[in-house]
Order: sequence, then structure tokens, then C-alpha cells
Amino acid sequence: TELGRGGALPARQRLRRAGGPMSPPHTVIDWERGARTGVPEVVFAQSKTVEQLRAIVEAHHERGRALLMTRLTAPQIAALADLPLDIDPLARTATLAAPEVPSGAPRLGIVTAGTSDLPVAREALHAARFLGLDAVLYEDLGVAGLWRLQDRLDEIAGFPLLIAVAGMEAALFSVLAGLVRAPVIAVPTSVGYGVSEGGKAALSSALASCAPGIVTVNIDNGFGAAAAARKFLPAPG
Repeated sequence: TELGRGGALPARQRLRRAGGPMSPPHTVIDWERGARTGVPEVVFAQSKTVEQLRAIVEAHHERGRALLMTRLTAPQIAALADLPLDIDPLARTATLAAPEVPSGAPRLGIVTAGTSDLPVAREALHAARFLGLDAVLYEDLGVAGLWRLQDRLDEIAGFPLLIAVAGMEAALFSVLAGLVRAPVIAVPTSVGYGVSEGGKAALSSALASCAPGIVTVNIDNGFGAAAAARKFLPAPG
């Protein structure tokens, strides 16, 4: 038990203190989130300055902590290229000291409808592996060529949990959920034009599906799908 001068510290004060030491200016890093929730804090980079991101990376490096950043912009990626980061420009992610996926880790399948959905799918892939899942990505298995999904169906059906990533009308969600026993986490993407533009049609398709066993995250939220998968699946060991 952590003690103050008058005895045990209140829970709220302990939580505040956990983010205080070695946090950079303008940022209070939640160092204990992983222990508390099972999913460590992941940095949403899109709206941050390069200086803020560099300070966050430095704080994690000094503390010997792994880090995942998502939604990096091209200028941010260029400005951070000198740091010891594993950067995936397509996924717009960067990892620092990413942990190895442990032996016996829960398995997760990630299925994309089209090549255009890969940025979101790869965000989910990197996040899932960062969170300790043995994730495998299956690319370009959309229903316009149903044989592509059929050819890989025996493999895909062997996973205890699936993430499906699709834009346009997102028919993949319903088709996949109608063929496998595993729950399907649907990630609608903003890929499309006309009535499909922005991902609203894909989101509606996921929410309105008649195939049971589909749960849905926000448009383009690959990280959110991976975080949900981490909580759904058992911890290794």
C-alpha cells in the first residue's frame, strides 16, 4: 500500500501520481493503464506537434517502456525518422521497443475486403501484436470475388476471434459472420465514393447486419478493434 503522511493515499491521488513522474510537458502519461485495464496507453499522434511527440518518445525511452503511436501524418513521420522507431507509413503507426509476441499468445485473424482497406487493417495488426496477440493478416478477400474468401476460409475459420475491415458497402461483415463460429469485430472504413464516401454506408451495413455475432467499432478505428480483441481473448498462460 502506498502511504502518505496521514496514511494510505486516496485512490484518485494514487492515480494522479502514477502519471506524474517522467511525463513530458503538456502530457500526463498514464503509465499504469496497462496494469489497470489490460491495454496500455497508446498515443494518438494526429493532432500533436512534432515536439510533443518527440518528448513522449523520449519519456518512454528513458523509462524503458514500449510505445505505440497511431494516426501519424506524413510530415510527422519524416520529422521522427531519426528516432529508434519502427514506422509503418501505410498504417501510419510507429512503435518503440515493441515487445515480442509471447509463446502461446491468443490467435487473432484480420481480414480485409480490399487493398484500399490495408491502412486501417495494418493499424489493427500492429496494435494487436503490440498488445500481445498472435495476429495474422489476410488481404483483399472482398465479396466481389467470393472465391478469394472461400480459398482461405478453412484457415480463417480456425481463429477464435476475427477482425473484418471493409469499406464501400462492407458486405464482407455479413458474409464472414455467416460462415464462421468466431465473433467478428467489424471495422468500417472510409474507403468509397458517392453514397459510400466517408464510411457511413459501411458503418450502417455493420450495424444492420442480419448475421449474428458482429460487433462494431468506429469508422477507420483499427486500434479500437485490436484493443477490444485484447480484452475479449484470454491472457497467455
